Amino acid sequence: MNISAKIAQIQLFTEATFGLNNNLGLLDGIFHNSIKMSLHNPSKIKIIFNVKSRKMKSKITKTLLMLMVLIGSSYKLSAQIPDPGFKVDKTTAIVITDPQNDFLSPKGVTWGVIGESVIKNKTVENLETLFKIAESNGIKVFISPHYYYEHDHKWHFEGALEKLMHDIGMFDRGDQLNKEGFEGSGADWLPRYKKYIEKDFVTVVGPHKVYGPEQNDLSLQLRKQKIDKVVLAGMSGNLCVESHLRELLEDGFEVAVVKDATASAVAPGFDGNIAAEINYRFVASHVYTTKEFESLFK
Repeated sequence: MNISAKIAQIQLFTEATFGLNNNLGLLDGIFHNSIKMSLHNPSKIKIIFNVKSRKMKSKITKTLLMLMVLIGSSYKLSAQIPDPGFKVDKTTAIVITDPQNDFLSPKGVTWGVIGESVIKNKTVENLETLFKIAESNGIKVFISPHYYYEHDHKWHFEGALEKLMHDIGMFDRGDQLNKEGFEGSGADWLPRYKKYIEKDFVTVVGPHKVYGPEQNDLSLQLRKQKIDKVVLAGMSGNLCVESHLRELLEDGFEVAVVKDATASAVAPGFDGNIAAEINYRFVASHVYTTKEFESLFK
């Protein structure tokens, strides 16, 4: 795990412990530099306080000692997690989930919670890089889109984010045969990707309905085109991408993830990017950055 991700985890831990948040400068003002030092070299930790309250000092000291143990443990755990690696060959395809306006356009209904991550990761640009790599190197691309038809709004129960997606009209379109109003809608492709998606090297499979591909024909289409390995990217990182990762593994595919060609929602107390990156590392055969993946073809 990188330093910023670990510090973000520590920040959440701090907020829970002290009932404070980083708007008060607790993490930055008290021990941000100390934590960075400990992440670089766990054996050398310097704790600097600028807190008048003796009670608060004592509480922070105990918390930092706990964090030192957690940091040391995380280093040991990271060293124990193997990286099986991933070799791109003629049986490899790129799978992209939800490259649609509601996720990737500033006009999309989720931009308020996901836009920050999309911009930070350069997700839009990195996904286009994957399309270009695929086209230039004869790699097939499969798109697993997310659509909600009118009859999907008749469901009698939903999970938390299913309900949110339905409430805000995310990915809405009429039905399978009705494209009226689809062009330029939140369910439509981001415009800059259309020139790739309309070409023969791209296959658009049936829509997934919740997060994973269990209910669509993605695995069937991959198998029918003799694909055994998948490089996974798209939206959103800790939901549809991760769910596709897990199901494709269960279906017997070898899977790598391009982590900065994804993005996840960030809300107070919750950072989907951290959750996604941890599980990519735990589950996938390999985790690339876009530059690392691109370098394979130079």
